[in-house]
Amino acid sequence: MGLLTAALVVGGGAGAVAAAPLILGVVGFTSAGIAAGSLAASMMSTAAVANGGAVAAGSAVAVLQAAGAAGLSTAATAAVASTGASAAATVAWLAALI
Repeated sequence: MGLLTAALVVGGGAGAVAAAPLILGVVGFTSAGIAAGSLAASMMSTAAVANGGAVAAGSAVAVLQAAGAAGLSTAATAAVASTGASAAATVAWLAALI
């Protein structure tokens, strides 16, 4: 692994961790709850209808709302960093092929 690839992987991981709370807020998963009229509200409505009127504990909507309200847990931070680093490594690998 070259120095540039290593820098991209580290940067991808750090960037993903920094961007995750911002993206959650933009989508509508905020610390004050789900924002009215947002994509998150649409997801919540769909999940509630599919589950007979309530959002199931542990569902994607519930997990994203918890992350939007309280921030990412240690495990979620590690998963987001790993995903960002993997994406950056894939981009670096594809760029090396060109």
